Amino acid sequence: MSKFEQIEHGTVISPSGFLAGTAVANIKYKNRRDLALIVSERNCTAAAMFTQNQVVAAPVIIDKEVLAQTRRKIRAIVANAGNANACTGIQGIKNARATQRLVAAAIDCELGQVFVLSTGVIGIPLPMDKMDQGIAEAALNLNRKDGHLPAEAIMTTDTYPKQIAVTIKLPHGKVTIGGMAKGAGMIHPNMATMLAVVTTDAAIAPNVLDEMLQTAVAQSFNRISVDGDTSTNDTILCLANGVSGTAVADPDSQAIFQDALNYVCTHLAQLIVRDGEGATKYVEIQVTGTTIDADAHAIANTIATSPLVK
Repeated sequence: MSKFEQIEHGTVISPSGFLAGTAVANIKYKNRRDLALIVSERNCTAAAMFTQNQVVAAPVIIDKEVLAQTRRKIRAIVANAGNANACTGIQGIKNARATQRLVAAAIDCELGQVFVLSTGVIGIPLPMDKMDQGIAEAALNLNRKDGHLPAEAIMTTDTYPKQIAVTIKLPHGKVTIGGMAKGAGMIHPNMATMLAVVTTDAAIAPNVLDEMLQTAVAQSFNRISVDGDTSTNDTILCLANGVSGTAVADPDSQAIFQDALNYVCTHLAQLIVRDGEGATKYVEIQVTGTTIDADAHAIANTIATSPLVK
């Protein structure tokens, strides 16, 4: 019997201790939410995975710096749609850091406690006046009731928001995992053109969380393909704030939590594929006859990307 259960209308802030705020910043899209702020009431341990493209956007560079400095006291994630802040040179790095500063000032934390995500048009400078206004607005309306809005705010060519949450029964208590993602075009391993945020109120050591995220991504986001293209901004961030008071430290708890995390990531990955630009079919490839996972993955990937098969 499954030790976890999907929450009806679950969101990225279904786990305890997380707040969300959104804003209409008019970065590109007019009169729609295009900026989201996810804030934890406590410091979080963090794990992340990024695009393997050789060209990476400014937010990816900044987020790697954040992880290198600390994996134990992350407080916030800010995400904007409409502008990827990619191929924007030194100014792009400055704008990503300025975005961190705006969030840090708005929620009273340190600059190095803020992750930055951007998605949208490549090669155009981030409009910092609009980012300033949007972050201020999002910080003012941080709450627990509008958790569905961030998934809408990060959409670009997506036709619907992608989000999920599950509750997990562990030997020593109950915890929750929530998640959201965006992605519809340029979808191909590794990770596709996508942004994803996963949150949990479980207490998990950074090294354990990192291993679990790598396992989950290998079985989900790294196994989807629509058009064979990757991108500059692909990122998945995972935050654990420990507010539930339940630790994922023993082998039994880790195994149950891993299954639930795999489910959350797979669900989000499948939503991305089903929403692929121009896609009318959803195909799942199953490989048998080999005991080596890497070989099965390579075979499936070759089939999935074949123009003849498509």
